[in-house]
Amino acid sequence: MSDEFQRIFGTTPTGVWAAPGRVNLIGEHTDYNDGFVLPIALPHAVRLTAAPRTDGRLRLYSAQGDGRTTDLPVAELAPGAVAGWAAYPAGVVWALREAGHPVGGADLYFDSDVPTGAGLSSSAALEVVVAAAYRDLYGLPLSTPAIGLLCQRAENLFVGVPCGVMDQMASACCTEGNALFLDVREMTQRQVPLRLAEQGLELLVIDTRVKHDLGDGAYAGVRAGCERAAGLLGLRALRDAPSLAAGRDPHPAAVLAAALAQLPAELVPVVRHVVTENDRVLRAVELLDKGEFEALGPILTAGHASLRDDFRVSCAETDLAVAAAVAAGALGARMTGGGFGGSVIALVGVDRTAEVGAAVTAAFAAAGLREPALFTATAAAGARRLA
Repeated sequence: MSDEFQRIFGTTPTGVWAAPGRVNLIGEHTDYNDGFVLPIALPHAVRLTAAPRTDGRLRLYSAQGDGRTTDLPVAELAPGAVAGWAAYPAGVVWALREAGHPVGGADLYFDSDVPTGAGLSSSAALEVVVAAAYRDLYGLPLSTPAIGLLCQRAENLFVGVPCGVMDQMASACCTEGNALFLDVREMTQRQVPLRLAEQGLELLVIDTRVKHDLGDGAYAGVRAGCERAAGLLGLRALRDAPSLAAGRDPHPAAVLAAALAQLPAELVPVVRHVVTENDRVLRAVELLDKGEFEALGPILTAGHASLRDDFRVSCAETDLAVAAAVAAGALGARMTGGGFGGSVIALVGVDRTAEVGAAVTAAFAAAGLREPALFTATAAAGARRLA
């Protein structure tokens, strides 16, 4: 990458940074409801070769782009002023400046193997790697959680996608061999061991190759439904809705039913998903702490059913991938990411991975669909400097 950096920009880079994509084990559409999430970082990452500039220009080049360099004045960065992929790194520089950090320009060369539009947080990785590089280039006092929050702000306000904070926090804060248990309201986190190989298990990722764009309004629509439901129930967020988890309410099913009865019919399944999904995260953490990894399977499958039937953010391709994987012997499977396409994860025994992958591929072929991309995921490290 250093040679390419010199070819494009004509200067010597200062360093190389990486920030990973992520897979979310469980906890979908709970982050912007002040709930719980449980992601892991992927080995797939955005790698950034960078050097500071003294003239206030931000120059961006992507190895996966169209061969052109984007040249922007840092002082003039503003929401809506930058289009396409460049809005994500530009938004981070804008957010740093808006937060009062003394930042200037930079030459940034990106190279990524995170699949785009696959629900694996390629955009968050792009944001986080810029923040990590700028922290070092300009000596900024930013913790990894602060990087996650700043990058979410950039995506919300500069890019215009009303995402929660899970993707950015996963890319910034995950550690190798662990899942990140994040309480979004309290912004507390704990690394939970996820050493599947020791239990003879693997996490198979099935990229359906159905591309989605969370900026197209669909994501904003489901978030607005959650906020409307919380308002009607008089809650700060759906995190506060009655839980089915034992111990929180004396008669949890009855308390939840009474709350749901106050809502318009179309919002009932929305609330039900958030409540049950938060419960699934807490149960998953309990199982991981006990080393009962195989028991995660039914939780994954139940989570997909909730996303499909209650939240309605699945699609035919992700539904097919889940059904085919489970029928072929996966312990459980579900879509991961915001929905409307993207990827599915399946928990499988190492001796069944090839069989499950072949069954999903055959199911897609029989349905006349494009062949999915398959790979196994391990829990990798978050943002870091490589050189």
